Amino acid sequence: MTVLSTAPATTVQRPGRPVGGPLVLRWTMFLVVGFPAYLVWEPAGASGGVAQLLALALLGLWLASAVFGRFSVWEFRHPARVGMMVWLLVSLLSYASLMAGMSGTSTVVERAAADRWLLLLMAGIGLTLSITQCLLTREDVRRAVGWMLAGASVSGLVAALQFTTLTNPVDWLATFLPGFQDNGSGTPFQPRGSFTRVAGMTMHPIELGVVSSMLLPLSIWWGLFSTWSKAWRRWVPAVMLAICCVATVSRSAMLGLFVSAAVMIPYLPRTARRWALVAGPVFLIVLFVAIPGMVSTLFGTATAGSSDPSITARTDDYPLAWTLLVQLPIFGHGPGTWMPVNAMDIFDNEYLFTAVTMGVVGLAGLVIYLLVPALASMLAARYAPDPELRLLAGSIAAAMFVALASSAAFDSMSFKTFALLVPIFVGLAGTVWLLVLQQLNQTPGIERSTGNHATRKKYGGRPWIR
Repeated sequence: MTVLSTAPATTVQRPGRPVGGPLVLRWTMFLVVGFPAYLVWEPAGASGGVAQLLALALLGLWLASAVFGRFSVWEFRHPARVGMMVWLLVSLLSYASLMAGMSGTSTVVERAAADRWLLLLMAGIGLTLSITQCLLTREDVRRAVGWMLAGASVSGLVAALQFTTLTNPVDWLATFLPGFQDNGSGTPFQPRGSFTRVAGMTMHPIELGVVSSMLLPLSIWWGLFSTWSKAWRRWVPAVMLAICCVATVSRSAMLGLFVSAAVMIPYLPRTARRWALVAGPVFLIVLFVAIPGMVSTLFGTATAGSSDPSITARTDDYPLAWTLLVQLPIFGHGPGTWMPVNAMDIFDNEYLFTAVTMGVVGLAGLVIYLLVPALASMLAARYAPDPELRLLAGSIAAAMFVALASSAAFDSMSFKTFALLVPIFVGLAGTVWLLVLQQLNQTPGIERSTGNHATRKKYGGRPWIR
């Protein structure tokens, strides 16, 4: 158990601290998945998504609080933060290489794209740091995750309306939001077989499928252990996320469901594990009866192989990616700068996209960023002393492994919902690591905080945001 001793121990409850973290953090987590990713505040341009702006504000508050000594930046150490810092470092190196001209001549458009990419990255870092800093107890996690799952339920409702009526409620929403505009990056509908797959609040059906499969394990944890409201209401998010996975008619969603189930099911309590083994076949039967042709379409999509043009388009990208990588192998052409004229040259693979734009250094940083929180959460689940913490850690690990696997299917970090959801899970990975550590250390008092005199002297220990 000594492997968990790298983080600091813990202390006594902060007086007056809001349960679930600051309201601005909970609203940000809600809006990441519950507000249209392609509706932006017009003065801020493409970086004007509501969730992104709030996440940047959180980063600013975190930095200001650190500068004024409200806490020590070393106070909440955990392995996932190391992965985040590696990703930040390699991103800044690639960005600096572009701006210094080391990546060759760049256009104004390319530099603006790199700026937007960096702003999205910094917003994600603000979320990661704020979550680990503010969610100090299990009840904090339950409350904040409940807000995020409420947003996912809203997106699920929108996806259900899109799928059944072939109309987009986001268009209606935009008319009631003066100052916001559709930036044209969304693809709410896309044909797949005899169905039209939908995107909900995200930018693309693939993104909705991946995001939903990442959130589904966490919704099961929340349904089992949340103390909010009646039992049936606690399972609404899980049902809505399952609907999202179906409505996307997506291979990526099926891959995500397979990965999340493989990682999470072993961590379920025994009775819940048995129910999970029953629920899968029952869900397929209901789907077969309720939506004729859906099961066969999903099966055909999953087994199409090289006969599917969307698969061959991805594999045809490899020679081009290799050619571009050889040109600038270390730091790449600059983060976010690959904007081909021919749509067939878009890299529907985040690993190829990162290798081209950020080089082998960036590719290694991306793998570390996604893999370290996944492994740290599995380790936390291994040593968790009770079923709730074990399943929470396993659910976070499942989400991160889904992110790892699905990033081979689309350029994931270019999609705002995914790019902001991953940092949320990285922050939750830090929270569950420290909660498990506290349990192993058997620290007296409430689960974790920084309220006593000795800790204040060492770490600052005062609330940085309310």
